[in-house]
Amino acid sequence: MSLLQVESLSVHYSTQRGEVHALDDVSFRLEQGEALGLVGESGCGKTTVAMSIMRLLAENARILTGRILFRGEDLLAKADEEMRRLRWKEISMVFQAAMNALNPVHRVGDQIAEAIMAHDGAVTREEAQRRLEGLCAMVGLDPARMRDYPHQFSGGMRQRAVIAMALACRPSLVIADEPTTALDVMVSDQILGELRRLQLDMGLSILYISHDISVIARSCDRMGVMYAGQLVEFGPTDELLESPLHPYTKGLMRSYPRISGPKERLHPIPGEPPNLLRPPGGCRFCPRCPDAAEACPEQRPMWREYGGQHFALCHRIAT
Repeated sequence: MSLLQVESLSVHYSTQRGEVHALDDVSFRLEQGEALGLVGESGCGKTTVAMSIMRLLAENARILTGRILFRGEDLLAKADEEMRRLRWKEISMVFQAAMNALNPVHRVGDQIAEAIMAHDGAVTREEAQRRLEGLCAMVGLDPARMRDYPHQFSGGMRQRAVIAMALACRPSLVIADEPTTALDVMVSDQILGELRRLQLDMGLSILYISHDISVIARSCDRMGVMYAGQLVEFGPTDELLESPLHPYTKGLMRSYPRISGPKERLHPIPGEPPNLLRPPGGCRFCPRCPDAAEACPEQRPMWREYGGQHFALCHRIAT
């Protein structure tokens, strides 16, 4: 049984202008101990997937269809109190903006210790402090700095503190939403290396969410590509990057610079994503696709399998 299984998840946001079709029939599985990545441009629905799993969607969000199974139990069917106990104890999250995730008027160490005590009533403050020291060692922070406030930390240190907080209750699943946003390249590489080491040492399952395809390539066993609220390609990371099937994935690869091999001119994807207030009836990438077929504007594509574990949502894929 998979640790996490998202089945046919569709989410809308109610706005003054109408219903935003944020997610449309998204399905994937995450196995125990696996690192899985979701990549796509801003507004494609990646963070909505994460917030749906955590049950932290905004008040104007509405889940139309789907199930989110964690260890076989549907998270969407759980009462708020049940979910509150599960959150952070079994599923935690590294939020996108570390400075916003930390309370600026409380010491960093107190915030991490509070997370431990809030989800484990048997832990004393002294035991929480000992666990805090162990967490600092795990993520490469000096325990003496735990008496400092968030504004006294560098960006990389704040991100490490947020990772320590996510690991505080020893969860089975960590969702890392843009874990290296606003960090320089060297610090970003250190953070990703630290997460990979922790994943292997602790047997963690990690769901990475990023607009940066290099982050997913560096960190994940399998990956999914999202576009306009849909999962359009899914498969083993190496296979997907070496032989992309969906035209959008191919466009992403052509528009991203490589650090090895001959220099090549970048080719950005023309046009812009569709308005999700009124998404196209057929393929949502069709207006930007250089290989659109006659059926693409009107007929919704079906998932097609290629090579056993590689799938794409495209009329053009030959199976």
